[in-house]
Amino acid sequence: MYRTHNCGELRMSHIDQEVTLSGWMATSRDFGGMTFIDLRDRYGITQLVFNMDDNAELCESARKLGREFVIRVVGKVRERSNKNPNRATGDIEIEISQLEILNAAKTPPFTIEETTDGGDDLRMKYRYLDLRRKKVQDNIIFRSNLAIASRKYLAEQQFVEVETPFLIKSTPEGARDFVVPSRMNPGQFYALPQSPQTFKQILMVSGLDKYFQIVKCFRDEDLRADRQPEFTQIDCEMSFVTQDEILNTFEGLTKSLFKTTLDIELPDFPRMQYDDALRLYGSDKPDLRFEMSFVELNDVAQNKGFSVFDEAELVVGICAAQQADAYSNKDIKKLTEWMQRPQIGAKGLVYVKFGSDGSIKSSVGKFFSEDDLKVWGAKFNAKPGDLLLILSGEAEKTRKQLSDLRLEMGKRMGLMKAGDFKPLWVVDFPLLEWDEEAERFHAMHHPFTSPKKEDVPRMLTGDHDTMKSLKADAYDLVINGAEIGGGSIRIHDRALQSRNFDLLGFTKEEAENQFGFLMGAFEYGAPPHGGIAFGFDRLCAVMNGQASIRDFIAFPKNNQGKDMMIDAPSPIDQQQLNELNIDLQKEKI
Repeated sequence: MYRTHNCGELRMSHIDQEVTLSGWMATSRDFGGMTFIDLRDRYGITQLVFNMDDNAELCESARKLGREFVIRVVGKVRERSNKNPNRATGDIEIEISQLEILNAAKTPPFTIEETTDGGDDLRMKYRYLDLRRKKVQDNIIFRSNLAIASRKYLAEQQFVEVETPFLIKSTPEGARDFVVPSRMNPGQFYALPQSPQTFKQILMVSGLDKYFQIVKCFRDEDLRADRQPEFTQIDCEMSFVTQDEILNTFEGLTKSLFKTTLDIELPDFPRMQYDDALRLYGSDKPDLRFEMSFVELNDVAQNKGFSVFDEAELVVGICAAQQADAYSNKDIKKLTEWMQRPQIGAKGLVYVKFGSDGSIKSSVGKFFSEDDLKVWGAKFNAKPGDLLLILSGEAEKTRKQLSDLRLEMGKRMGLMKAGDFKPLWVVDFPLLEWDEEAERFHAMHHPFTSPKKEDVPRMLTGDHDTMKSLKADAYDLVINGAEIGGGSIRIHDRALQSRNFDLLGFTKEEAENQFGFLMGAFEYGAPPHGGIAFGFDRLCAVMNGQASIRDFIAFPKNNQGKDMMIDAPSPIDQQQLNELNIDLQKEKI
């Protein structure tokens, strides 16, 4: 028997019992006649004691063990004289009578502890070692528990789990596809799915009514901390539903997941229109853990002789409560330089300080009287001690810049508290967005999103300007400034779907070639339907207050899309290329 108990299980109630444990040697400490070893497995750490007076040979063997040796020990549980309150097993230790080395180990290239000295690429190269760290294991176990809880909730709501294909047809919308050459069909390719979108809609046509899948998706796009070339979605679709019914169902799922895994009761989620989110927060995924909403000043700040404001499309600002005295002119200068970085691109930053002593100071004081500044303060409901930060310029660009400033001030002011979650639904997105450079429309969500019912006639008959104002039955779930999920009511009518493809620049032939199978299915009685997909990796990270999704993925890729452990992607041999009818030299030409 390798073990009677695991390394996180033993307590005072086990004293005087003989036990067998197996695991990895984490650390070793020699104190003359005694040697102490921390034995680790996924469940925890137990202290082992080797006594030179009782068994000198055994103690010498223990001292020769290296880090990460796999060992099996037999011994008696006893109470520790020097207890460790930070460890679940900290009240006991094992007095060892038998030691067996199950496998020796090379010295690991980084420390396998809560805080490690290994860089990202090194830890990813030796991911099997990094996964031994409790912090990373806890993330993977949390992910597992979240998946189990998701399945349980959806099953109780009568959803059916259906697997959809991974080898599918390439489509031109969205990010780039990963493609797979077909050996049996020379010159033809499969694509890996960016989502199961068309398949889940066809499942609704088939009458399955409620579908879900915790599914891998693939996108060949530039990477960052919250993006991977392969990622996981909780993918869902429902028939005969309204937008409200979908939001209520998946608000229920979110509340259930938080309660089950974190024991946190979430309140009802507010709903915010897309236009209001941009107007008040400059983002379609606002972080509502703190207020600091935008206040527009065009009516009180323009036509006063300050050309920067007078020539701007928008003058808008935020109020940083009780920061006037905290920010010196030097601090404001540094903040201005932070805003002028290329990543943000602001030309400048105007401030107004309402001092706690009643004074009012501003960087544009020579253009505006104290009475003018008081009017500004009234629009912000500013109080003594508050600091106004104001930007101006093109409306869309300025709102984005102010959104970045708002989030930065939120961080600096300590307003983004750990364990505080503020979810909301953002609804009523535009159906289409106009690309000036390409001179064409793009789908704001995807080409299968339905316009709002009242906008259907305008979509079928309207002109170019009408198309810009169409609203969609589309919605995003946002938590703490991160988009967790998105979905929509779908088009289920062939004529309306065909019209949408026309607006998106598809020829009739292209639409038929790419999506004829879906539009054909609509002709056989497609029900009204809609759905949503949660970014499962991102949900795991947000629920744990982490920015990166990598540590919630067992074997992630780096920022170049490379798996450092198995060295992929990598070349394949010539025989495989020949079988796939791929000539790399010809491709290079």
